[in-house]
Amino acid sequence: MLVKDWMSRNVITVKVNDTLQHAINLMVDHQISVLPVMEDSKLVGMVTDSDVKRASPSSATLLDIQQALYHLSRLEVGAIMSAYPITVPLDYTLEETAEIMLQKKISGLPIVDDDGQLKGIITKSDLFKAMLSLSGSARQGLMFGFLIEDRPGSIKEITDVMRKYDARILSILSSYDKAPQGYRFFYIRLFDIDRFGLEDMKQDLKEKAKMLYFIDQRENIREIYSG
Repeated sequence: MLVKDWMSRNVITVKVNDTLQHAINLMVDHQISVLPVMEDSKLVGMVTDSDVKRASPSSATLLDIQQALYHLSRLEVGAIMSAYPITVPLDYTLEETAEIMLQKKISGLPIVDDDGQLKGIITKSDLFKAMLSLSGSARQGLMFGFLIEDRPGSIKEITDVMRKYDARILSILSSYDKAPQGYRFFYIRLFDIDRFGLEDMKQDLKEKAKMLYFIDQRENIREIYSG
C-alpha cells in the first residue's frame, strides 16, 4: 500500500514567522500533533507538540501568567521548528514510511511530490488506520495464529483445510521475527464461515501446524495455546 493512499491531504500548516501561540491554537483546535512549517510556499521545517512543550514556559518557573502569555505571543515558530525535515515521496509504501518514523522517532512525516511540493502528511494515527484496514478487523471474523515450518507448501496446507470448510480468507500475514530457526509465524483472518463446523476445522488445522491462538471476535471467544 502506498503512502499517497493513506496520507491526510488537507494539511494544516504554519508559517515560519507565526507565533508559538498560533501553533498551539491550531494543534488544539484541529487535534493534531504535527505542523509543517512553510515559507514562500516551500516546506522549511516541522514543529511538533513536543517542540511546543519544550518551548512553552514551565509551571516551575517564576513567570506569572501575563509574562507567559507575552512569551508565547513573541516567540516565532521558526525558532523552535526542526529545520530540513525528513520527507517521503508519494510512491513510498506504508512499510517504508513506518520504518523511517520508527528509526527517527518521529510521529509524522510530510509527503512531497517530485518537485518537493507538500502534498500531504502521514502520522502514526494514519498508520494505525491502515493496519486495521489491512487486517480486516471491522468484519469481526475469526483469527488464527500458527507457528509453521519454513518450507514451500506449509501455508497452502493450512489454507486447504480452511477451503474445505468453505471459509473465506480476509487477510494473511507472516513474520520471521522471534521465530525459531526453520520456522515462521503465520496469521490468518477468516469470515463468513459456518460455525457449526468450526471445532472440526480447528482439529484438522492442529494436525497441520502448531496453533498459537484462536480468536472469535463476534462471539468474544479467545483460546491461547501454550507450549
